[in-house]
Amino acid sequence: MIISASYKTDIPTFYGDWFMRRLGAGYCKMVNPYGRQIYRVRLDRASVTGFVFWTKNVHPFLKHLPEVRDRGFPFVIQQTINRYPRALETSVVDAQRSVESAQHVRDRFGAKTLVWRYDTIINSSLTPPDFHIENFKWIASRLEGATDEVVVSFAQVYKKTKRNLDAASERLGFKWSDPSVDEKRALLSRLAIIAHEHKMQLTVCSQRDLIVDGAADAKCVDVHRLQELAGTTLRSRLKGNRTDCGCYESRDIGHYDTCPHGCVYCYAVQNRELALERFRLHRPESEFLFEPSAAAQAANSDLQPGKTLPLFKD
Repeated sequence: MIISASYKTDIPTFYGDWFMRRLGAGYCKMVNPYGRQIYRVRLDRASVTGFVFWTKNVHPFLKHLPEVRDRGFPFVIQQTINRYPRALETSVVDAQRSVESAQHVRDRFGAKTLVWRYDTIINSSLTPPDFHIENFKWIASRLEGATDEVVVSFAQVYKKTKRNLDAASERLGFKWSDPSVDEKRALLSRLAIIAHEHKMQLTVCSQRDLIVDGAADAKCVDVHRLQELAGTTLRSRLKGNRTDCGCYESRDIGHYDTCPHGCVYCYAVQNRELALERFRLHRPESEFLFEPSAAAQAANSDLQPGKTLPLFKD
């Protein structure tokens, strides 16, 4: 099974020590965000096909990657570099430093290891289409040779996303909007050309109606990329997490409302104050990234040591 770590939170930036302890133990525990059941997820070499690490700052995790590799696990890093104004990304590391970290990954592990994400694309008075074109060009020119793919998507405006964007725009004095499909496709056509000029394939995540000439469907969890890195045949099946998702089957070991980055467009954080508090309470030695209450653990006491359940019931 491919392990996703994690599209729910930034494990490499904030929870790397916890991850390495769980890797050493051979398992972690997590809570189903919908049914609240507790699950034990195997992280031993025999059970894990490979890892996909999602992050906006891989630098704190660079010290751990050699051990992940030496334990025999192939891995791919999905690194978001947006270079947005602070009004949209409160605490994200400087883009030039992210570029340097990506180059380090290339030098140490090869250019197939890292996939750049220009994601999520936000249309606002701070980031109009011309901003995205010039900003994308700046990043792409510096990442040329460090990756062969850039994944993009426009914001999925869920209720909590809209609420957070509305609050930020009112507080900080900018305007935002959800562009039409034609406007989105026009911008992606320009970005696809820039990506090609810098030897990258532009792929679109979970928005197939926006795929334009020069772009392709994204497979953010991609067994073929892992297979190329591993140098051996790996097995998995296509099983996306949502409509239009082109990913292969994976298990995510993150927890919602635990990422302190403060990106106002984030779908995984409903309340930043809650995320900051959970980060403060995090214990690297715990079996859980964020521990459920004692009552919740007691209610799941049927999960005995050594018993492993699937992450989600089919």
